[in-house]
Amino acid sequence: MKAVILCAGLGKRLRPYTDTYQKSMILLHSKPLLEYIINGLIYAGFKSVIIVVGYRKEQIIEYFKDGNEWGIKIEYVEQKVLNGTGGAVLVCEKLIQDSHFFLTWGDILVPYYIYKDVFAIFKKENQDFILVTNYTADPYKGGAIYYENDLLVDIIEKPPKGKSKSNLNNCGIFIFSSEIFEVLKTLEPSKRGEIELTEAIRIGINIRKWKIRIFKMEKNQFRGDFGDITTYEKLCENSSWVSKLVNYNEDHIK
Repeated sequence: MKAVILCAGLGKRLRPYTDTYQKSMILLHSKPLLEYIINGLIYAGFKSVIIVVGYRKEQIIEYFKDGNEWGIKIEYVEQKVLNGTGGAVLVCEKLIQDSHFFLTWGDILVPYYIYKDVFAIFKKENQDFILVTNYTADPYKGGAIYYENDLLVDIIEKPPKGKSKSNLNNCGIFIFSSEIFEVLKTLEPSKRGEIELTEAIRIGINIRKWKIRIFKMEKNQFRGDFGDITTYEKLCENSSWVSKLVNYNEDHIK
């Protein structure tokens, strides 16, 4: 199974840092954010990674090259039109020959064992779809998740502040069946001018009757969201969070 990382965006909310850096290449204690994500995927057992690039793509390509230095294979695909997460996923279709793929946003960090546990559930339970959630006081900045019996029943993108009845947020980590491409290709751009991945998910559960397994991160588990400049600056000031990424011997991590 290939892992896909979405790294094409402009990173407007991280300016002025992203005036110089691609968002996924901003430095955190001498490493780019993207390197932490890739190390986590290596820990989980992934050997092949697709990186969706766009804005300042040369920074990513020149740093990671073909992935050989990390012991993995890296392929690049460009999202020439920044038309949302759904559009970013669609440009990967020709590079994904397997029946399933792993997906993560390129601007979030979670403990490495989250990647490993999700992959293990896929293999053990033979799930076609898995969506990871994290706890939040109010998911108005992300996607509110509603579920029953560990299966997704609804996802509400950016609900009004204070109105959500769920404290679970779409974390930005998934396993998808390649059937997601069929749905994405039917979508028209939203009011934001984007192909919305969340809309494809809603069509999947409501019309195609997909069973999407929910994987819930615990309330106190670390999640770094680099769509928020305050979060980034706090994580730059303190390195204690780095130990929360790993709970194993790091000898094989570059």
